[in-house]
Amino acid sequence: MTSPAPDPLPVARTVAELKQLRPEFGGETVAFVPTMGALHEGHRSLFRLAAKHADRVVASIFVNPLQFGPGEDYARYPRVIDHDLKACAQEGVDLVFVPSVSDLYPPGRQVLVDAGQMGTVLEGAVRPGHFNGVLTVVLKLFNLVRPDVAIFGEKDAQQLACIKRMVSDLNVTVDIIGAPIVRETDGLALSSRNRFLSSAERRSALALSASLRAGARHSDVADVLEAARAHLAQTELDDPSFRLDYVDLVHPSSFSPVPSDHVGEAILAVAARVGSTRLIDNVTVQLTRPGSDGSAVAAGRQQPA
Repeated sequence: MTSPAPDPLPVARTVAELKQLRPEFGGETVAFVPTMGALHEGHRSLFRLAAKHADRVVASIFVNPLQFGPGEDYARYPRVIDHDLKACAQEGVDLVFVPSVSDLYPPGRQVLVDAGQMGTVLEGAVRPGHFNGVLTVVLKLFNLVRPDVAIFGEKDAQQLACIKRMVSDLNVTVDIIGAPIVRETDGLALSSRNRFLSSAERRSALALSASLRAGARHSDVADVLEAARAHLAQTELDDPSFRLDYVDLVHPSSFSPVPSDHVGEAILAVAARVGSTRLIDNVTVQLTRPGSDGSAVAAGRQQPA
């Protein structure tokens, strides 16, 4: 006797279809995983974590034009919807929302969410307006999906901090959970953009996670930054296609630089361009006082391999 075929994965391709399908969950709790598609093992880990926090899991697949600036890779960002829907089905996602740009952003829109000061530093300085675009689409998706909890990857640490700030400041009734960074065995953080790297560029890209490991071996701000920057500077000398955007130690909640005598938790964040591909990475470190014994310890799950 053959087993019955699994139910097809429900997919809402318009806001109207989402409004029809979402009520079918009734009073069950909902965990939401927003994505831009090109799903990989990192995204799959978000779906699995979401399933532990709610009765139902909803995913969205939407390449958000508002978070791309002029000259960025919006046009070439990978769009592989059949692959993505298969991954969602395999991970037991209950509903996928795949809106069009015109449906999510109808003509005449005027209101955007402003990320504030936190949205102007590091990634926000390199990509002006990026976090305004992120927060605008996330808030719209929250309003449409109406989740109880939402899962975001810790690789985009500044994005996660901005979303937590928005939820707090605007009294959005969604619990935000960060998910650990998933890495390749050589330490490279999984990213949808990794597919754009040539073999040589991928080898250079390992400098990001290697610089984090180098920095995290030290216990105070100056030594952490010096070690990380030295490793990246050497990579820039060895590979002219490698161009560092920034490396810095920042407060986890505000992303402002930590003072030289900072004690406690900080995020060591790095971003660089390798050829035409831009990559980011980070590690959380626990700092002791300058001159004290011991080393900075990566806060568990984000430690680069």
